[in-house]
Amino acid sequence: MPRRYDAGRDGFIDLMELKLMMEKLGAPQTHLGLKNMIKEVDEDLDSKLSFREFLLIFRKAAAGELREDSGLHALARLSEIDVSTEGVKGAKSFFEAKVQAISEASRFEEEIKAEQEEKKKQAEELKQRKAAFKELQSTFKQ
Repeated sequence: MPRRYDAGRDGFIDLMELKLMMEKLGAPQTHLGLKNMIKEVDEDLDSKLSFREFLLIFRKAAAGELREDSGLHALARLSEIDVSTEGVKGAKSFFEAKVQAISEASRFEEEIKAEQEEKKKQAEELKQRKAAFKELQSTFKQ
């Protein structure tokens, strides 16, 4: 769903794209309401929603952490599926899309962990090089 409304194709849902999404889903919000929606799940404080932050909306909804009157609750509720109206095949594709989204989020988390490990490794190598340099430097000072 977030890709469908990402008009800028930058991988993020900004304020205007969120406004359009909510209007298309039949739950229009005020400007302040939209800002509050973004603020509630915006972990990196960039004032736009990444795919991971978008998934956080549904995680919070499932955990009951969203207020009933919030725009995020409306978004989560409108993004659910009713098997009686959609049929089993519609539900199947809906849940397959959800599973794919979750697996993409897991891959995203794995990439972040790998990047963090690489940074730790580089920092350790830098530390070792500095120690070796200081050791060499001390032999010249004597």
